[in-house]
Amino acid sequence: MSSVTFQHAERIYPGSETPAVADLNLEIGAGEFMVLVGPSGCGKSTSLRMLAGLEEVTAGEILIGNRAVTHLPPKDRDIAMVFQNYALYPHMSVAENMAFALKMAGVSKDERRVRVAEAARLLDLEAFLDRKPKALSGGQRQRVAMGRAIVRQPQVFCMDEPLSNLDAKLRVSTRTQIAALQQRLGITTVYVTHDQVEAMTMGDRVAVLKDGILQQVDTPLALYDRPANLFVAGFIGSPSMNLLSAKTSGAGVATVDGFSIPIDRDAAARASGAITLGVRPESWRLAADGEEGYPVRVAVVEELGADAFLYATPAEPAPDAAGEGGLLAQVVARIDARMSLSKGEVVRLATSPEKVHVFDTTTGARLTP
Repeated sequence: MSSVTFQHAERIYPGSETPAVADLNLEIGAGEFMVLVGPSGCGKSTSLRMLAGLEEVTAGEILIGNRAVTHLPPKDRDIAMVFQNYALYPHMSVAENMAFALKMAGVSKDERRVRVAEAARLLDLEAFLDRKPKALSGGQRQRVAMGRAIVRQPQVFCMDEPLSNLDAKLRVSTRTQIAALQQRLGITTVYVTHDQVEAMTMGDRVAVLKDGILQQVDTPLALYDRPANLFVAGFIGSPSMNLLSAKTSGAGVATVDGFSIPIDRDAAARASGAITLGVRPESWRLAADGEEGYPVRVAVVEELGADAFLYATPAEPAPDAAGEGGLLAQVVARIDARMSLSKGEVVRLATSPEKVHVFDTTTGARLTP
């Protein structure tokens, strides 16, 4: 296994003035599971394809270990790619599909048999080695594609949204299998997804991209607890962080629609203009008697058994609430699953200063220490 390094890597497509990937600097440790995540068009797949040699690098360097691979053809990079569509040969059996790359590389028949058998055991495919892809389920085909990559024993796995063709339940079970398998094999893995839940549950670290620019890279928990800017704050987390337009109204206090919300004093001191407050759903609580709180009107209570999520709208929106005032969309709060709230009921939500993230509205930068 080897490390992967992007050094000021850039990709500009012909006819475009804006880079698809701009000045990407990213260090991926040997044996690390790195997830690239972001919305469609953010450059995550392009970054992966640059590493694999499927896209030209127009500036900068890419290294695998200490070896520069920027201008090497894909076959010389010692990587294995797992695609979204599996790309299995329909006329070959599972065993033949898994062994095909080894056969092309001149690996002996006995060695191919040993490697395929080991991969099949790891992936629970031993009973399917003689079947053709058409006789397999989507999840089984995905495991065959994984097996084809494993038998090559590469320095790096490149995975481009390999679970996107699976149904929701199968995605959940398969992503845990992939993460456990990668940990067991110890092969450096770069994994692309648009699903932030997938990213948070699988990656050792997660790199968040937007418009071809790396926004933040950190452990999943650090991204969740300390997002570097408004984009990361709104993108990471399910349900998303509540984002509220606010104004500072004194040391340690901000106002939203005329109601006070406590914030960190240092963050308030750094604010030079309009600010946006970020509050995670679990950071809200129902205001106690005599506590001001933020009034919201119940729209929906989503009951999930152990948890429940309250979806609400401002009970007393500011005159310009449809534009810049108050909540940017709706407020979501995690509440006691056994709490009985009626649609249209007004409740007051409160929080604590240490649970409120403060951002500069203009730049999006984090102001909270």
